[in-house]
Amino acid sequence: MIAPNDKPDKPAPRPMLSVREALDTLLASARPVQEIDLVSTLDANGRVLALDQASTIAVPSADNTSMDGYAVRAADCVNGGATLRVAQRIPAGHVGAPLEPGTAARIFTGAMIPAGADAVVMQEQCELNGDMVTIRHTPASGEWIRRTGEDIQAGATILAAGTRLRSQELGLAASVGLATLPVRRRLRVAVFFTGDELTMPGEAPGGVLAPGAIYNSNRFTLRALLENVGCVVNDFGIVPDTLEATRATLVEAARENDLIITSGGVSVGEEDHIKPAVEREGRLNMWQIAVKPGKPLAFGEVRKEGGTAFFLGLPGNPVSSFVTFLLFVRPFLLRLQGVSGPVEPRAWQLRADFSLPKADRRNEFLRARVNAGGGLDLFPNQGSGVLTSTVWGDGLIDNPPGRVIHEGDIVRFIPFAELQH
Repeated sequence: MIAPNDKPDKPAPRPMLSVREALDTLLASARPVQEIDLVSTLDANGRVLALDQASTIAVPSADNTSMDGYAVRAADCVNGGATLRVAQRIPAGHVGAPLEPGTAARIFTGAMIPAGADAVVMQEQCELNGDMVTIRHTPASGEWIRRTGEDIQAGATILAAGTRLRSQELGLAASVGLATLPVRRRLRVAVFFTGDELTMPGEAPGGVLAPGAIYNSNRFTLRALLENVGCVVNDFGIVPDTLEATRATLVEAARENDLIITSGGVSVGEEDHIKPAVEREGRLNMWQIAVKPGKPLAFGEVRKEGGTAFFLGLPGNPVSSFVTFLLFVRPFLLRLQGVSGPVEPRAWQLRADFSLPKADRRNEFLRARVNAGGGLDLFPNQGSGVLTSTVWGDGLIDNPPGRVIHEGDIVRFIPFAELQH
């Protein structure tokens, strides 16, 4: 029984999720888009392949030479000084006549090996005198010959479904004659921003911000990040700080989009309307993640006709929003797009050329850059509102909870180049 003046104990706060736990939950929830577009291979850069692609030809399609020189019969050149008559000249794209015993064919890189020849001697090992060539080498059978199908066998799978297509994959597809590719349709992502303090650049009266106002930098950062990953972005702009406006925007955004992303409004203040709005239009989990910068992240779904649209609410502080996107949103987007391989960035082990004497209980992601000596320098101000740190830096140091960094320690470094495509 509680005495009249006693207060009931408050429930213990829920433990914060680790970065790993939060990311695993997101990735396990992802539902890849199912619709398939057939696009020109020229227009498929950055798209995700929907079906395995097989080669209809062998590459090379015939035995050919990998060197400028002379096609010969190895048996004619056993003494290291054979002199042979040059009977023909075979440029790339031309088919030579069968090679007769005791003759050689002048041949150029990529040209088909004539019937009867079984080796190529590079031109630097030959001496030409009129129509006679002396071979200053004893070639082995098969020397400097690329065999039919050496790179790709006809019928072999060259690109697997779930591959995110880069320049290399497009070149490979073209090399076997694939003029079109089946890819998953582009992911459609809605964004909007809450906060009456937000002002767009160019819209401050007389170029002067009102007291308490800030420019909406997150709109520019998040749109660019989404475009880098290949999303179609539907921007609903700045939404008035009311529950009714937030709910109405959520409903409209869910209608034609796969995912809704907001920035700001994910705390529990009276003027933060994201949580009640999403809860009324769908479901929401408010996460506290042991990450710095970051910590609050909202994940849920908003109802629409025929299903739901995913929802992610990012923190409003510019660096927190940026880092949270890179760590959690980007991998989630890649899974939604249908990427089947690794979606987390690669990291490098590099030397810290600085000290961090105070450990944090959260997993820190520190803005740093590579110096001329191959070590890492730390940006002096790691505040969550200091966007200059993201421009100055080359990437993020993944510093585990409770770890102090001493100068010379090896740390885990994730380059921005791994995180922004």
